[in-house]
Amino acid sequence: MTCKRILIVDDNPVILKALSFKLSAAGFDAITAEDGAEAVSAVRSQAPDLILVDISFPPDVANGGGVAWDGFLIIDWLRRFGEATAIPFIVITGGHSADCEKRARAVGAAGLFYKPLDYAELIGAIRQTLDSKVAA
Repeated sequence: MTCKRILIVDDNPVILKALSFKLSAAGFDAITAEDGAEAVSAVRSQAPDLILVDISFPPDVANGGGVAWDGFLIIDWLRRFGEATAIPFIVITGGHSADCEKRARAVGAAGLFYKPLDYAELIGAIRQTLDSKVAA
């Protein structure tokens, strides 16, 4: 069995490091991206099996403000590329809102997890999502 590759898209380096460590310990190959542009590059070059994406991102002040990113925009953007149309997404967020839950369902997210993350539950959901993808 090949090691499944998980892309983590989050602007917080602590979350990226912690999730990478937990996923690696669970037998996954963790790839990280801090923003939408890095996520697109990772999808194209690394071909992840699943994507974990945060919802909240700061404005891109280094590039003049640019697009006001959020995880849903990143998901929409990634799905426009042929490489990502069949990759399942799991949304992670620090905010609890009915709107976030509704939007996660609307984009077809395989799950929604709130920070602080329950890693055992998240890893279980990742495995279940990947298993159901293989069975389909």
